[in-house]
Amino acid sequence: MAKHKYLTSPPKLTTMPPGVPYIVGNEAAERFSYYGMNSILTIFMTKYLLDKMGHLSVMSPTNAEAWYHTFVSALYFLPIFGAILADAVFGKFWVVFWISIVYCLGHLTLALIGSPVAHAIEPRYLLAIGLLLIAIGAGGIKPCVSTNVGDQFGETNRHLLTRVFNWFYFSINAGSFASTLLIPWLLDPYKAELGGFIAKLPPAIVGFLESPRLHSPDVAFGLPGVFMAIATIIFWMGRKKFVHIPPVGLRTYAREIFNKETGKIILNILIPVPFIAIFWALWQQNFSSWIVQAESMDRHLFGIEWLSSQIQTVNPIFILIMLPLFSYWLYPFVERFVRLTPLRKIGAGLFVTAASFFLVAIIQTQIDGGARPSIIWQVWAFVILTAGETLVSPTHLEFSYTQGPVKLKSLIMCTYLFAISLGNQFTAAVNFFIQNPDGSVKLQGASYFMFFVWVMLGTAVLFAIVTPFYKGRTYLQDQTQVAADAEPAVGFAVQPEA
Repeated sequence: MAKHKYLTSPPKLTTMPPGVPYIVGNEAAERFSYYGMNSILTIFMTKYLLDKMGHLSVMSPTNAEAWYHTFVSALYFLPIFGAILADAVFGKFWVVFWISIVYCLGHLTLALIGSPVAHAIEPRYLLAIGLLLIAIGAGGIKPCVSTNVGDQFGETNRHLLTRVFNWFYFSINAGSFASTLLIPWLLDPYKAELGGFIAKLPPAIVGFLESPRLHSPDVAFGLPGVFMAIATIIFWMGRKKFVHIPPVGLRTYAREIFNKETGKIILNILIPVPFIAIFWALWQQNFSSWIVQAESMDRHLFGIEWLSSQIQTVNPIFILIMLPLFSYWLYPFVERFVRLTPLRKIGAGLFVTAASFFLVAIIQTQIDGGARPSIIWQVWAFVILTAGETLVSPTHLEFSYTQGPVKLKSLIMCTYLFAISLGNQFTAAVNFFIQNPDGSVKLQGASYFMFFVWVMLGTAVLFAIVTPFYKGRTYLQDQTQVAADAEPAVGFAVQPEA
């Protein structure tokens, strides 16, 4: 009789593992839930937050940005605990399942902000509790979900790993695109424009779409919670299809971590992290300072006035365009002249990201001068930012997975996530520091964005100096060591996340 109820090692397949559709479906629904909530968080804190008495009690943009980046920093720091529980105690499946329930409770708590419960409990307390639960939920499952993708593959079908990581990244951006388009619309009061398409619909439909009950914080925060519940159900449905890598036990896990060889591996993998953290310090601001900037811009585009929190929708669109474009055209073209290692891609991405913030600083200079520039200029900044993301994020994702020893996959993936946490903590610290007691700020307008331009440029130059000394190895589940080259051969066929 089999000792385990589920598969505990990858079967010798040359085709796609049967659990992959459930992983991708779960990821798409979970990302819809997260990015939907994420897209309205800053604008909610600066425009719609009330006190217990129902009076408007909004935060300043700088304070809201500090709250936001502290939340994201905590979310990306907590994966280390999920990784230890997954690798050493419970296994990835059960950690993802149970922590997903905590995640659902976080969404429920945020939805209560717009309900009668907010008259009994201060809304800021509900906001803090909800964000904490979501940080635990989203953070706890992060290292497990992405490494669970790799766990489904062995040596016989490893050639499909890159393709699936790209599907995985595609699902992330599909969920992000749909939610960032819809959820901000549910938060903002809506009135159909005369002569527009919506106004020509039957009166009952127009009345429903304009209903204040449809456009409220409880609905805007509640719908992402529904999608998180769907994500949890999809994951549960795939339990008999997944490969469940057994936990190694705390004693074995401790031996794996606290030995000289593993220490060298972990320290080696941590080398790029501080540099990539600065990339995330800039990138994550498309959910905070870029939204605040968009509030002061002319947002009419294609005959529609877009909400400031909807502009970020262009990011997943550009990602879905750039992933195959870079993989099938740009990378092969550049490879004719120079070997494109993962770290070289990342280094190029750091410089590109600095350019996006330079353009945003120019836009802010116009706003500071009293102009109201077209939102198309921020869309161009998103094009540049997304190019940087395409170079950095999916490359670092697969790089982190392949560099981790077999028994420590989830923990090693935390280095990828820790970079995001560190970057957001840097941005949060900057926003807390620049606030003066009288309500003014030390870095205002364009100078705020230029500060990050110079930080990013300095980081990119230092990264280019340090990375030639990096040495690494590549590990997969059914082998101890695949290669001992200076860098893993992980050049994405259609590249993967954040």
